Parts: sequence; C-alpha cells; structure tokens
Amino acid sequence: MTEQEKEILEEEVTEDVQEETAEETAEVLDPEKLAADLAELNQRFLRTAADFENYKRRTAQEKEDLLKYSNAKLMTELLPVLDNFQLALKSPAESQEAQNVVKGVEMIYRQMLQTLEQAGMAKIEAVGQPFNPNLHEAIMQVEDDTVPEDTVVEELRAGYMLKERVIRPSMVKVSK
Repeated sequence: MTEQEKEILEEEVTEDVQEETAEETAEVLDPEKLAADLAELNQRFLRTAADFENYKRRTAQEKEDLLKYSNAKLMTELLPVLDNFQLALKSPAESQEAQNVVKGVEMIYRQMLQTLEQAGMAKIEAVGQPFNPNLHEAIMQVEDDTVPEDTVVEELRAGYMLKERVIRPSMVKVSK
C-alpha cells in the first residue's frame, strides 16, 4: 500500500468516525429524550427519598417502642407474684402474730405495686365498666338486673397495662 492510499484510507476512517460521533451527539442532545430521562430519574430519586424518610420514621418509632415497653416481659412475670400477695391479704388473720405478718405482706405488696406503677404499669379498672374485649377477658355471664347489660360486675383476676399496651387483661364476670 502506498503512502497516498494510506492517507485516503485514514481520511475515510476519520470521516466515518466523525459521522458516527455526530449521530450519537444528535441522539444525546435530543431535547425530548433528555427531558424524559430527566423526569424518570427525578421520579426515581423522589421515590428513593420518600422510602428513606419512611425507613427513618419507622426505625425511630421501633426504637421508641423498644425503650417504652422494654420492661413488659419482667412485669408480666411479676404479675403472678402480685396475685399471690392479693390472695395472702384476703386470708383472715385471727391471732396478733398473723395480723403482724399480714401487715408486713401488705407493706411489701404496696411497695412492689408502687415500684411497678413508677415504671409505667397501671391496673385496669374493671368493675362497673362496660365490657371491653381489648381490656377484659369474660369467663362468666351472670344475671344482674341492677346494672346494664354487658357491664363488668366482678373482677376475678386483676388486669394490667404498661403505658398504653395491655400486658394482661382482667378476668371478669359480665352481666347479661
């Protein structure tokens, strides 16, 4: 191949490359395509930003709930102890020594109840309240004309809440 042929070939290749580059540039600079690509990328960005904000809010709420209800398991395990204290206080004390023991048990019960209340636990008021399946567990229905229908007439086992969450429903008798 001669020198002149090489130069002609190089010019043809250069022209082909320039034409391809011009076509690609024309495609890239197409305003409608650029606007569509920009709109799509903007929508993806907005969705990703919204997903991230939702994630941050959800994790903050989960962290808050974890801190708020971290004592729930311990309190649930202590509820049978409270029940046993209540049973011990209901038994009659006939002798002076028995009355002293009952007073001691009552003091311990009140102290334990006060400590649990300071941690956020509260007793569910049941007697005289309308039956609420979220707060009460009805185990019996009784005829009672003195109160409206579906009213709690007797509490058989106390129920408790931790903050706004029920950790144990009250076991109750309900009027028919």
